Amino acid sequence: MLQSKTTGQFYVGSCSNLIKRYYDHQGGYSKATRGRGPWWLPYYEVYESRSDAQQREYEIKSKKSSKYIKRAIYSAFPLMELY
Repeated sequence: MLQSKTTGQFYVGSCSNLIKRYYDHQGGYSKATRGRGPWWLPYYEVYESRSDAQQREYEIKSKKSSKYIKRAIYSAFPLMELY
């Protein structure tokens, strides 16, 4: 999960190379996040298979709620401040 430092919006996605994907978003190479950065990575999850990761991504996106995302992050890191 990425969060925009300027707008506070979240971006949820899955990938096989987190570092590369993070820099793609920072550099404006992703249409979904272009123009809304800079971004930071407050939370991520690791899965054994791509299909498991995509299933979790769809689960989070189906909630369509930043409150749900914040709750997931706070449950893992209770003292973290989000924008």
